[in-house]
Amino acid sequence: MRCCSAQIDGVWESPEQTLEKAEQVFCDAARAKAALISFPEQFATGWDPASNKNIEDITGITVTGLRKLAKKYSIAVVGSFREAFSPKPRNTSIAIGNDGEILATYSKIHLFTPGHEDLAFTPGAGLAVFTIEGVHFGLAICYDLRFPELFRLYRREGVHAVVVPAAWPKSRLRYWELFIQSRAAENQMYVAGVNTTGTNPVDIYSGASMTADPYGTIIARAGEGNELLYYEIDPLLAEQTRRDFPVENDRKDALYVSLMREQPK
Repeated sequence: MRCCSAQIDGVWESPEQTLEKAEQVFCDAARAKAALISFPEQFATGWDPASNKNIEDITGITVTGLRKLAKKYSIAVVGSFREAFSPKPRNTSIAIGNDGEILATYSKIHLFTPGHEDLAFTPGAGLAVFTIEGVHFGLAICYDLRFPELFRLYRREGVHAVVVPAAWPKSRLRYWELFIQSRAAENQMYVAGVNTTGTNPVDIYSGASMTADPYGTIIARAGEGNELLYYEIDPLLAEQTRRDFPVENDRKDALYVSLMREQPK
């Protein structure tokens, strides 16, 4: 299955203009015969916990616009937006099929407390699993990469690949690659991180979107600027890797739970 990570800098706080820009991505991806396009974290507005603008529900401009584009070009898409929720909005990614129908939504579980995201958003509390062309996908968002337990849960759900929209800053880029490779190798799955690029009021970003295969090997890597990064996902490779090297059988989940419950005296 051919996929596309759309490493683009959106138009700050302007979903309308960013969606116009995104249509060219769909045109290019259609010519490249991609089945799935993934955009960075909150790509239509830019990631900014301090902002109270452009908070939408699934009938808002961002999701509606992506649904129309997915159907028009017959390509599935993963997007990200500030979802209206009470008492605070959620940082949500959404998967849309090539017919424009919503397949799954995922709200960021691990909010970035160093950037005060926890003060502005409500954390999610569930997984998101969907299937396109026989590939079972999961969703995570940016800071989630630092928490291996989430990816372990996706592995237990039989996921072949996790897509990770992100706004990962240039200053911590070396950890971006480390965590993508680690989460992929640990769980014998593809991990596709799609990062934003450019300078905005919050930080400086330098792209480097990348995909690791079930061995943890980087099979596709973007540069610093706007770029469409194409890569292939083979679900049979993930399944074969798990059969050939069945680390799953050696886990001690019951013991881990028991040890976690033990409190030091």
